[in-house]
Amino acid sequence: MPSPLTRATQRAARAVAELTFAPPVAFVYNPLDYAWRPHARYLERFGGGTKQFLLLGMNPGPFGMAQTGVPFGEVAAVRDFLGIEEPVGAPRAVHPKRPIHGFGCSRSEVSGKRLWGLVQRCFGAPERFFAQGFVHNYCPLVFMDEGGRNLTPDKLPAAERTALFAVCDELLGAVVRALKPGCVLGVGVFAEQRARHVLGGTGVGLGRIPHPSPASPAANRGWDEAALRALAEQGFDWGSEEEGRGGVERAVDSEL
Repeated sequence: MPSPLTRATQRAARAVAELTFAPPVAFVYNPLDYAWRPHARYLERFGGGTKQFLLLGMNPGPFGMAQTGVPFGEVAAVRDFLGIEEPVGAPRAVHPKRPIHGFGCSRSEVSGKRLWGLVQRCFGAPERFFAQGFVHNYCPLVFMDEGGRNLTPDKLPAAERTALFAVCDELLGAVVRALKPGCVLGVGVFAEQRARHVLGGTGVGLGRIPHPSPASPAANRGWDEAALRALAEQGFDWGSEEEGRGGVERAVDSEL
């Protein structure tokens, strides 16, 4: 029987599939549909138990989760570190500049390479990381304009944002209820803002680490160390040698 987390994700996948988006959005990819098999494998392998923290991303990147179905899912990281490789289909409408090759994609998702690379550096094995944490994207959809340029959810018109965010808020709440993390850390400002909107006043700790996107000049000047500093400032020690690697000391204060 599917877990509560899997059932909530399936409900969200169906709900976002019913939404419509006007120009400048010309193409919408839903990895929870065409890349469901690797995403389901990710949930089954790593989405069990109670977590100490949840890392919350914004939405899939074109060469990451859009290809592999896994948050921040750079192909090599998902296949070689997380040990997931499953068949991937294709969206109903595909932009010629943004084809879906699944695990055959030769492009590297820099954000995913950085995030999972840091996890591997600090925890060594994925099981050690997922014993304490989990990674979830707030919005499961990829948006592109006619030219194939990526459009982020925060740039959508207000009415479209309202409908989309209602589904995403519900899914985030379900993820938190299933995993019971002591803290949710937004990967970037947008994710932190959405976490505060959904979880503010619930007693769940809230915080943020910098986004690893290459579009951020700060991220290109040493994202690993900046992320570790942000984690340490909020009470997390990913560099601890206690009990192996990646010890977590305490949950971040909800006002940070």
